This record gives sequence, structure tokens and C-alpha cells, in this order.
Amino acid sequence: MFEALHIYVDGSCEENRNVTAATPAGWGYCVVEGDSGLGRGRGQIVTEGSGSVITDETSGVFIGAEVGSNNTAELSAIAAALGWLLQEGGGGSVVIRADSQYALNIANGEWKAKKNRNLASHVRALWDEVSSLRELTGEHVRAHRGHRWNERADHLAFRAMSGKDPLPLQFWKPGRR
Repeated sequence: MFEALHIYVDGSCEENRNVTAATPAGWGYCVVEGDSGLGRGRGQIVTEGSGSVITDETSGVFIGAEVGSNNTAELSAIAAALGWLLQEGGGGSVVIRADSQYALNIANGEWKAKKNRNLASHVRALWDEVSSLRELTGEHVRAHRGHRWNERADHLAFRAMSGKDPLPLQFWKPGRR
């Protein structure tokens, strides 16, 4: 029996009011093996990823975000994590943990998006594809409560939004953006 992989995702936006396509936003995810889910940082990171929310339709990596916002960053993080799962392969169960109930509920189809529908549709299609190959669930994690891996995903997203590389894990402390 394989232990579930846990993937923590987060998004970050510079100013989440009056957002436009030019508003900086970033996403991050970290994949953890051996996580207890209690937030104490058990387990180890298998891989992590981060990037900017792409709003340019002519970009080869555009996935439907119309604006740079916290919501588009959260959805972009889930899309990147699901994309990694499709490339990584395997069949073990996966739990995606996010501090955005909105993004989780859009991704798993419980809610319908009112904005950024193309992005939401893209993420929903990825969720469906991954869940056809392996057990996939989503869980909400409370933000900024000291949960080590959620804080790491926040760090990755914030640094991507800021245009900076993330700190290596050995030099990073939870809560440090």
C-alpha cells in the first residue's frame, strides 16, 4: 500500500483590488511524501514548482487567466500541480491541500466560475484527467497558521509574484516570504 502524496498549492497577488492583466501574481506548489497533515513539517519535499500567472494569450504557456489575481494564481498553482502529476505518472492517491476553498471547489467541479472561465475550465479538465488515473482529493488548509508545507507553497508563490527565486529549503524558515 502506497502512502498518499500531498501537494500544497498557493497563489499570491501584489494588490488584489482592481486587478488587470498587468497585475503581478504568482503561484507555487510543493509535493510532499510522508506528510502527516498536521502542519509540523513531517515528510520530505519530492519536488516544487512556481511561476507567474500568464495573462498573455499569445504566450505558449497561457492557460486562460484574464487577470493577475489571487484566485487566478491559486487556480494556476493547482493546474501546475496537476500537470506535474500527469508527467510524473504513478497511480497512488494524491491529496491537494490549498488555503483557497474557492480554487479547490472550482477545480473539483463543486462550483462554477463566474470569471476567468477558460482558466477554470482548463483546471477542471486537468482535475478530471488526473482523477481518472488515480485517486485525487482536495483538502482545505487554513492560511498563515504556521503549517510548514502550506507556508512553503506561500513562499514559492510570493517569490514568483515578486520576480525572485525561492530560497533553498535549507535556508528558508516557515512564515518567511
